[in-house]
Amino acid sequence: MMLNVFWFRRDLRLEDNAGLYHALRDGLPVLPVFIFDENIIETLQDPSDARITFIHDEIFRLKNQLELNGSSVYVKYGKPAEIFQQLAQEYTIKSVYTNHDYEPYARERDTSVEKHLKSLNIAFKTYKDQVIFEKNEVRKDSGKPYTVFTPYSRKWKELFQQHQIQSFPSEQLAGNFIKTSPFPLPDLESFGFTRGVRIVPPREVDREVIRNYDLFRDFPGVSGTSKLSVHLRFGTISIRRLVMTAAELNGVFLNELIWREFYMMILWHFPHVVHSSFKKEYDIIIWRNNEDEYTAWCQGLTGYPMVDAGMRELNQTGYMHNRARMVTASFLTKHLLIDWRWGEAYFAEKLMDYELASNNGGWQWVAGTGCDAAPYFRVFNPDLQAAKFDPEKKYINQWIPELNTLKYPQKIVDHTAARKRAIEAYKSALQK
Repeated sequence: MMLNVFWFRRDLRLEDNAGLYHALRDGLPVLPVFIFDENIIETLQDPSDARITFIHDEIFRLKNQLELNGSSVYVKYGKPAEIFQQLAQEYTIKSVYTNHDYEPYARERDTSVEKHLKSLNIAFKTYKDQVIFEKNEVRKDSGKPYTVFTPYSRKWKELFQQHQIQSFPSEQLAGNFIKTSPFPLPDLESFGFTRGVRIVPPREVDREVIRNYDLFRDFPGVSGTSKLSVHLRFGTISIRRLVMTAAELNGVFLNELIWREFYMMILWHFPHVVHSSFKKEYDIIIWRNNEDEYTAWCQGLTGYPMVDAGMRELNQTGYMHNRARMVTASFLTKHLLIDWRWGEAYFAEKLMDYELASNNGGWQWVAGTGCDAAPYFRVFNPDLQAAKFDPEKKYINQWIPELNTLKYPQKIVDHTAARKRAIEAYKSALQK
């Protein structure tokens, strides 16, 4: 029997899934596949990385949904090209369908898989799914990519108004999955992991939170953000449906979704940002990179409550409020003069919602090294940030129970002196 394969990746849902919709409409039975990619998994440091648990749980959920329709999902651990080689020996495959991914490793992997499938006479078809606009779709009249957010967002909204955003009701085609007895789901231990414990926010969109997003989003002690970032990261919700809700309810929330696409576009056009500054002249900044101070920052022991609360929230939950992300990142790069890549790597290891484009873009924005970044002389004062955005210390008290006791450390650096030192270091580098 000939069939098509749908390869789940960053799109772990049966609803409004572009690539899945096209696979199910093709007329052949569809075999759903998920691969725990050995190349990615081997780079993870923590054997109880909660993201692997999250993915495993979502695959289990998909498996149950599919089994209600007499189908299942074929799950393997290994290198994608080798897994497809095995599949081609078990089944007669016409095409492999999937959705685009924009990160450098993913692009390299997909090129390699496409080449391998072609040698087996199998087509490889990929679709836009995790963004509204991608690659060159939002560009200047000259054809060049934008590098400043505001004009990019204006053009994005103009295109959004002009285009009817298409939905892909893949959930209505569930009868087209291959009929099969359940496939086994490998347990985490089989590829070297144990269950990581993290509280995962619900995937349901809270319309009231989005409606009031601009009023409460900056206050980490208030439940004022959507907490949907992990679901966007792994595609357990549809970006198209979320953008339509945002466009209806709150322009500030919509702008945050546009920032996400802006950074993906930057990563696509300027892949050098992964390892170096977008503004290359910033690569000559001389960082202090004091390892003891870096450790204090990682552990939430800097003596600055807003910084420490953010880092402890990250370490304990795998999430950090966006205002705290800005304050902690600014503190590391400006107050301590530690290379933004150190902080970016730490967030990459700890964040449940880690996404290369947004994490890199956010860090470079704060450090002043990125496109459309905060100017280098902007140095957040963590105490003023706390007074303004956590005036009742709800957030700080939640994460620092020993505040105002002898157990809480003294400040590891003086704000005024650190600010002056940072501005001088940047200025002297940029004048060379």
